[in-house]
Amino acid sequence: MRAFLILNMRVALAPRDDDNYSVTDSSTGGYCMKLRPIYFMLVFAAAAVVLRIIGGIDPVIVFIVSAAGLIPLAKLIGEGTEELAIYTGPKLGGLLNATLGNAAELIITIIAIRAGLLDLVKASITGSIVGNLLLVLGLSLLLGGWKHGTQFFNRRTAGVNATLLILAVAALAIPSLFDAALVESPTRELVVSEAVAVILIVIYGLSVLYSFIAKEPAHEPANGEKLAFKAAEGSTEAHPSGVITRETAAEEVHTARWSLQFSLIVLALATVGTAIVSEVLIGAVEPVVHQLGLTEFFLGLIIIPLVGNVAEHLVAVQVAMKNKMELSLAVSLGSSLQIALFVAPVLVFISLLMGERLLLVFNTFELIALMVSSLIAAFIALDGESNWLEGAMLLGVYLILAVAFLALPETAVAVGH
Repeated sequence: MRAFLILNMRVALAPRDDDNYSVTDSSTGGYCMKLRPIYFMLVFAAAAVVLRIIGGIDPVIVFIVSAAGLIPLAKLIGEGTEELAIYTGPKLGGLLNATLGNAAELIITIIAIRAGLLDLVKASITGSIVGNLLLVLGLSLLLGGWKHGTQFFNRRTAGVNATLLILAVAALAIPSLFDAALVESPTRELVVSEAVAVILIVIYGLSVLYSFIAKEPAHEPANGEKLAFKAAEGSTEAHPSGVITRETAAEEVHTARWSLQFSLIVLALATVGTAIVSEVLIGAVEPVVHQLGLTEFFLGLIIIPLVGNVAEHLVAVQVAMKNKMELSLAVSLGSSLQIALFVAPVLVFISLLMGERLLLVFNTFELIALMVSSLIAAFIALDGESNWLEGAMLLGVYLILAVAFLALPETAVAVGH
């Protein structure tokens, strides 16, 4: 923790550089770290640990402070991963980004599993997918479309990812629908979830492999598609495989700004800090639920995914406003696919190592949210163009779901299983 605080002080005391701040240190290879305003929120991470040590503090305050502290830590993990990926080369770097892309959220859910909050974990998985597809994509389309009018992106890319998205949601729904017949046999119930988890991980691995080895199509786009294809190509270069991946975003956003050594240090410290602050956050969940009258389900579905992914959400919206919709989709759709195809299945096996049984069995309300959001997002992405009205529609659906989940009593959630 001491090293973590020293890093914060070094960054905070850096000299001003335009509208950001930068740190340069020749001893670590001459890295340059621009301090964005979000990094000032690291003080909340330290404050959360202090409040936990002191004890006797209002759980709501502890929850809010720790949630705020996780935002810059998640940002640092993302930036550290992207910087490290540049040094490892495009192929290994792509795999690194694909694997660690949702590291912050993975850490939060692992801490929740250790605390036995399995329903919170499943709600967080659902909330991450729904949030990326409706909130993040909706804001990106709304603000990008409002500024630039109709925006274009590669239809082939969108088609591949829409198919993967529907497949992922269907795979998560199948164990849930069959669970009613398997609930009397816990062994079979677990075997089904394990088998689905293995298959999803294999599909995820194949999609990553495909993104590495696939080449540009030999044929030219049809006349009707050529204009949209060129417009998308002009906004940002599409991945040749047609699969939207987070590594594409990493390559587009910047070249290396940190040294390899500093990237590893930031990634390690941010990971440790995220684990510590996540434990504080999860420890405050149950008292907050009782004190505010909220359900654990709502916290997992709406609040925790926002905390773990807000920095990434901002990136998607910012690049959409720069008329780079291909890159914006790489963040929103790519992150949803990563959660569904990789993070959720991996958590099944991690839970077993911790003596828990996290099944890929979601309640009726979660399944409705997953299916609605994936279908709407897939339909919007398939035509290769977007506008601000489509973004408003996605945001409208997200707000409807949020209000419904906020009003949902705990007893109804239990019945939905």
